[in-house]
Amino acid sequence: MKNIKNICLTVIAILLTAGCSADKSREILDRSGRTVVIKGDINRIVSTAPSNTEIIVDLGQAHRLVAVDKHSVNVEGIPSGLPLLDFFYPDAEVLIKMEPDLILASGHNPTGSGEDPFRLLREMGIPVVYISMSKSIEEIYRDIEFTADLLNVREEGEKLIFKMTAQINEIKKRTENIKNKKTVYFEISAAPDMMTFGKDSFIDDMISAAGAINIFGNENWLVMPGAESIIERNPDVILSNVNYIDDPIKEIKTRPGFNHISAVINDHIYLIDNDSSSRPSARIVPALRRMSEAIYSDSEISRAGTRGE
Repeated sequence: MKNIKNICLTVIAILLTAGCSADKSREILDRSGRTVVIKGDINRIVSTAPSNTEIIVDLGQAHRLVAVDKHSVNVEGIPSGLPLLDFFYPDAEVLIKMEPDLILASGHNPTGSGEDPFRLLREMGIPVVYISMSKSIEEIYRDIEFTADLLNVREEGEKLIFKMTAQINEIKKRTENIKNKKTVYFEISAAPDMMTFGKDSFIDDMISAAGAINIFGNENWLVMPGAESIIERNPDVILSNVNYIDDPIKEIKTRPGFNHISAVINDHIYLIDNDSSSRPSARIVPALRRMSEAIYSDSEISRAGTRGE
């Protein structure tokens, strides 16, 4: 009788444990609109984009990372020695061996053909959650909020968003008395394949937050302007985050016809850190601060404050 009682208690304990485990499963809608089932606690995370890695680290959850993409290698705060994955072609076999509870992917990960590099892993039941490409500062806030909720650290997410919002508002306040706003061309790819961002982009939001006007602010998202179009719009300031040529500023100055642009004539061409200006996370703030200071000098801000220029 005693053995039967012990067996019954064991069975009840197993059933209770199984019930508790089942209760941990949850269905979520990721930032791309895809339904994903999270099976239990998230203790082992693979991050496949530096912006996602930065958000995880800034939420104080770097200890959960078991692998990151190669572009995340310079993210301050990640554990040393993490395996590095290819951004577009991650090795599925390697990922499976890591036994991740979650793969946090990016809208940038699919190849040019649109192929999902994590399809096989999803079919095997490994949760793959996509954070799509943020097109505004507001969407970055939502990415942080979503990730914090996903990792059950909502309070840390609220604190991070509050801090980021306060910093951006402080930068906005710097130029609040500027009446005659300067025009800006922000270059992300050099000649001959010049590229910039128009509306519906966090770069456009950053230019506005810095108190200026994007010369391509009426164009949709990613813009590939010709030299004539840039010359015609005659920006007061040129900003570049190009980091793959030796001297981006000199390259801009020596382009045919660019000697007629106000920014070139007045030597108002400035480099902006590529990482902080291209990764949608709370770490855009240093880039935004640099943009604000490059566009308007302290003396211009001072004059605007006294004269309302």
